Amino acid sequence: MGKIPTIRVTREEMRKRVALFSELKGSDGGLPDSRYPSAVRTLYNVIGFQPPEGDPDKHSPVGANSAQNAAIKINEGFNMGMCETTPGKGPMMHNHDTNETFMPLTGRWRCSWEVDGRVEAFELGPRDVISFPAGVQRRFENITFEEPNSSHWLLFVIGGNQPEAEFSPEAMEELKAKGYVDADGNF
Repeated sequence: MGKIPTIRVTREEMRKRVALFSELKGSDGGLPDSRYPSAVRTLYNVIGFQPPEGDPDKHSPVGANSAQNAAIKINEGFNMGMCETTPGKGPMMHNHDTNETFMPLTGRWRCSWEVDGRVEAFELGPRDVISFPAGVQRRFENITFEEPNSSHWLLFVIGGNQPEAEFSPEAMEELKAKGYVDADGNF
């Protein structure tokens, strides 16, 4: 007992680790599919999510814009954010280099993944949880169609200090074909 060091944290230091909902800054840009009509959403960077370094094809799961606005700036091995969007919307198929866990806060959400050339899915409601391992192509979509004009919220937790997101080859091809991304992958 007593092997974990005890540290002293002042109120001012602890305030840097408080994310008041009223102070969160959401962003709807910074990812290849951000302007794609069925993928429009607002992402909130609550904890962590520093921009990944290196490969330009790798993106922060919350996008470049939101990655710079972490409410709680930490590098402690995990990240937490929220997505707000209307029914029928959510990101295109993408992959992460770490685990990603979803929990709907409001509404109903379809969480899908690709396996053996087909798409599988679970539909989740508030407080249900699904956890995708690293390397699985996945997406989520607000399916609260009975409330067509209402936004709903999804919480997501992703492992790592600078997690990376990469859109599926099929998603990138669709974005290129419809002019949302150029031949070099710029958006």
